[in-house]
Amino acid sequence: MFKVLQKSVGPASLSLLTFRVYAAPKKDSPHKNSMKVDELSLYSVPEGQSKYMEEPRTQLEEGISQLRHHCEPYTNWCQETYSQTKPKMQSLVQWGLDSYEYLQNAPPGFFPRLGVIGFAGFVGLLFTRGSKIKKLVYPPGFMGLAASIYYPQQAISFIQASGEKLYDWGLRGYIVVEDLWKENFQKPGNVKSSPGNK
Repeated sequence: MFKVLQKSVGPASLSLLTFRVYAAPKKDSPHKNSMKVDELSLYSVPEGQSKYMEEPRTQLEEGISQLRHHCEPYTNWCQETYSQTKPKMQSLVQWGLDSYEYLQNAPPGFFPRLGVIGFAGFVGLLFTRGSKIKKLVYPPGFMGLAASIYYPQQAISFIQASGEKLYDWGLRGYIVVEDLWKENFQKPGNVKSSPGNK
């Protein structure tokens, strides 16, 4: 058994050794010309007439292409609308989250005040029998009156801002009415003659 082990250990230990082998041409052999890389058949490109030909489109591909072409304006419109409404929706969601957070940690006395303001709006709704204009004016007016009792500083700043906007809208309306009045109700002597009135 010792002899078998000795014979098997020798060749196995030689396989773990690393060594370099250098090849040199023989002096007696004739000198061959070296080949270039392009001359090797592996790297050569066969000379032939290759021509790119596009495959004809199938009927399904044509239909999809036409559908995409017709839907393109609508998809562009949807993308533009989405890009315009996304910031507004994000601000609306943020406002809702902020309102929820505020209602979770509401200051003392907030909910009774909110109840009184809501009740004032309900009373305003009861006074609006028959008239659509009253339905638009009375509930917000009663709610605004109740809110101004509890929050006078905010009511004053709101009235100032609203007053400026109302004045601006009134001024614009006055200008529009004045222009319409001048165009439609001019004096008979100032009417310009048109080519058909000659």
